[in-house]
Amino acid sequence: MARFRVSKAFNFGQFHLHAGQTVADSAGAAQPGDVVWTGLSSATLGAGFVPLDGSATTMKSGSLKFANEATPTAITGRYSIDA
Repeated sequence: MARFRVSKAFNFGQFHLHAGQTVADSAGAAQPGDVVWTGLSSATLGAGFVPLDGSATTMKSGSLKFANEATPTAITGRYSIDA
């Protein structure tokens, strides 16, 4: 049960996340206002996913693409704009 804050815009399925929103991998891990994405895993993480708990840290460490990504210190509106 993992929670992340996204520091960049991210799209999956019918959802569009803006920088600063939170996403959880299950309803049990979610807090009010979180988007629940049951397909969230180390293989489906996107750029800019900032772990908010131990499970999320473990999940990100297992990601081949984003395990060593630097954690941003600030979130700007620049990253909420889709390319």
